[in-house]
Amino acid sequence: MLTAYIRAAMRHAKYEILEDGTFFGTIPGFQGVLANQATLEECRDELQSVLEDWILLGLRFGDSLPVVDGLDLEIEKQVA
Repeated sequence: MLTAYIRAAMRHAKYEILEDGTFFGTIPGFQGVLANQATLEECRDELQSVLEDWILLGLRFGDSLPVVDGLDLEIEKQVA
């Protein structure tokens, strides 16, 4: 499930070439998930790494994570 979620999010990534020739990537809906690297491949790799860390921190702190292509990582809290 986690791998499918990451892949789905990465399919929504947006990249642009900056004036200095580097690549800048973001994923809409994932605030603070961004990367800037010399090549597109390095930018994709960095963006995925940042996304993975962002997801882990979000899950750890109980943050609401975006639903991506119908995939929801929300953990239901059970009340005893």
